[in-house]
Amino acid sequence: MGKIRITVGLGSCGIASGANKIYDKLKKEIENKKIENVNLKKVGCIGICKYEPIVEIYNEGKRTTYINVKEDDVEKIISEHILKGNIVTDLLIDENIPNITETAYFKNQTRIVLKNCGEVDPEDIDDYVKHGGYNALKRALNMPKDVIIDIIKKSKLRGRGGAGFYTGLKWEMVFNEESDIKYVCCNADEGDPGAFMDRSVLEGDPHSVIEAMAIAAYAVSSNEGYIYVRAEYPEAVKRLKIAIKQAEEKHYLGKNILGTDFSFNLNIRLGAGAFVCGEETALMASIEGKRGEPKLRPPYPAHQGLYDKPTLLNNVETYANITKIINNGYDWFTGYGTEKSAGTKVFAVGGKTNITGLVEIPIGTPLKTIIYDICGGILNGKEFKAAQTGGPSGGCIPKKLIDINMDYENLIEIGSMMGSGGLIVMDNETCMVDIAKFFLEFTVDESCGKCVPCRIGIKRMLEIIEKITEGKATVKDLERLEMLANHIKSTSFCGLGQSAPNPVLSTLRYYKDEYLSHIVNKCCPAKVCKKLITYKIDKEKCVGCNLCSMSCPNKAIKGEVKTPHEIMQELCVKCGTCYEKCKFGAISKESGK
Repeated sequence: MGKIRITVGLGSCGIASGANKIYDKLKKEIENKKIENVNLKKVGCIGICKYEPIVEIYNEGKRTTYINVKEDDVEKIISEHILKGNIVTDLLIDENIPNITETAYFKNQTRIVLKNCGEVDPEDIDDYVKHGGYNALKRALNMPKDVIIDIIKKSKLRGRGGAGFYTGLKWEMVFNEESDIKYVCCNADEGDPGAFMDRSVLEGDPHSVIEAMAIAAYAVSSNEGYIYVRAEYPEAVKRLKIAIKQAEEKHYLGKNILGTDFSFNLNIRLGAGAFVCGEETALMASIEGKRGEPKLRPPYPAHQGLYDKPTLLNNVETYANITKIINNGYDWFTGYGTEKSAGTKVFAVGGKTNITGLVEIPIGTPLKTIIYDICGGILNGKEFKAAQTGGPSGGCIPKKLIDINMDYENLIEIGSMMGSGGLIVMDNETCMVDIAKFFLEFTVDESCGKCVPCRIGIKRMLEIIEKITEGKATVKDLERLEMLANHIKSTSFCGLGQSAPNPVLSTLRYYKDEYLSHIVNKCCPAKVCKKLITYKIDKEKCVGCNLCSMSCPNKAIKGEVKTPHEIMQELCVKCGTCYEKCKFGAISKESGK
């Protein structure tokens, strides 16, 4: 009988849910009961974050997934499953589906980038090697450099961090540059609100990125590399440091890699969380110890990048595809995706779906498939309204376009973009004006201030949006908002400023009636914008329990016990506390001043 394998998801989501305690208790129970045929190991997140902590058991080819595991459940898992062979059905996602990969969420995905996440111990290089790790590097070191680049070109892999530039062409540009020093960099500065694809890969499968960077360095003749990662990702940073040290010890990094004359040193640089440092030239300035500001292009980094030397820069997800392409061939990779964009894309699905988390699907998969077939539809049975892709740089996809195929060209055509892969799903209780305001607030805070259109223009846009949400704007303000957005888009210095108006322009394109409702009718149809909401008490339903008045932070509700109460509108701060606290449905939330 082979060893039983128990894995505990210890990505950030698992750790935040208490998975460390689950792991420690499992270890203690195994030791106390002197169970010898069990291999307990740590793994990364499998992507279905709402069910953390997750414990999985592999035995005789069968996989059993336990979700939302608590410390009190550990003894039951050991005594029932490990010692008696009985599945603990009340801890399954579905009592008829012990293996989570048999659920619709996983069956409708194609895992290439996330293949090892949840399978491999990210802190054990030997486990990575057992799963085929560093085979791609061994193959690459026996290939001519131009052949490697040709494979990447023919794979039609596009950059997964934003605009989707072809990866092979970028590698070829750096390869063709004549220079005594070249650099290979990884952009792990994942700044979009709601995006966590790169973090999960670094936490769950760091060696896949390290191996890919070594292959890239060999292909373009570089001996030095940098991973620029957010300091807010402490677990990812910790595991990267462990992985780099292990790779050096096993001679996959450092001098004379695997006995060849190729050497490659890999360094980590921490970013302080500036969104603009996701832009490649700002990122390189930050690595150099300078203020993270973008530079005018051309020259492009491939010609003159880090320390004014030719530099190859890809993001985490792009690199995570490289080893799979080298091992399986470009024909295999182009079997997924579209004619122009091969492979898969990882989306971080958040918002109002029944299941949130990481979803990896072939490029060109319909949005409707992601929302309904994979993520189980809209929360609480409500109606889908829109999806925001590309974060603050992207735009919204309205309900009428829910069948759109998710690829680079289609998203650009409708005023959005793929971006790094954030996907925020909204229901019919979402105010699209408020959404545009949220993203503008973000870009105002994150602007580096280098150019006037971005520094001043976006601030002026935000002021107009605030007037609209307060019911103080005119139709002329709306015209001014659109004009400003187009000017900023065409005159800003870098991609941050050029794309910052996108959420406004796309919501104006598809939801102009909501803007006009705020302006003309002084009404927020979704009942979200505080200044356009009125709370009222129905005296027929009010029993005078006094709970609303006791909860009101501004003492805006008057009335005696057992008599109907009244909200003094001049004192009401629209916090909604009374509406939430009322147990009798006596308080209504109405749209309009």
